[in-house]
Amino acid sequence: MKIDNVSKSDHQTLLIIWEASVRATHDFITEQYIAEIKPLILAQYFDAVDLRCVKDDNGTILGFCGVAEQNIEMLFVAPQHAGKGVGTQLTCYAIEKLAAYKVDVNEQNPQALGFYQHMGFEVVSRSATDDQGKPYPLLHMKLR
Repeated sequence: MKIDNVSKSDHQTLLIIWEASVRATHDFITEQYIAEIKPLILAQYFDAVDLRCVKDDNGTILGFCGVAEQNIEMLFVAPQHAGKGVGTQLTCYAIEKLAAYKVDVNEQNPQALGFYQHMGFEVVSRSATDDQGKPYPLLHMKLR
């Protein structure tokens, strides 16, 4: 596995990984919300972050992360590759090469919370809603 840059032509693949990952890990999010946010990810969110991906030896994208203003804004791994070090590799890269030291995690996603705690982050504050004002509380975390 290797970290690689993301090109505009990869965005559709990233969107597929995003949706599969959200469906596998964010069971609290409604179908309506997924339908609302999905076009925004492609049209706005990917361009607002510094994107990196992990590819296997065949060049297949296994997962990706996006960093902006030293915050890990997105980290998604294809469900069939979860638990195989892809997220760890992306997080380490974000910290070491992109100077990330913050991340926001959905409070209803204990798996992500545990992952980031394992990676050295701690909760420093909480918001009652997500960035779109939806009732999905966020835990704001920083590296210890």
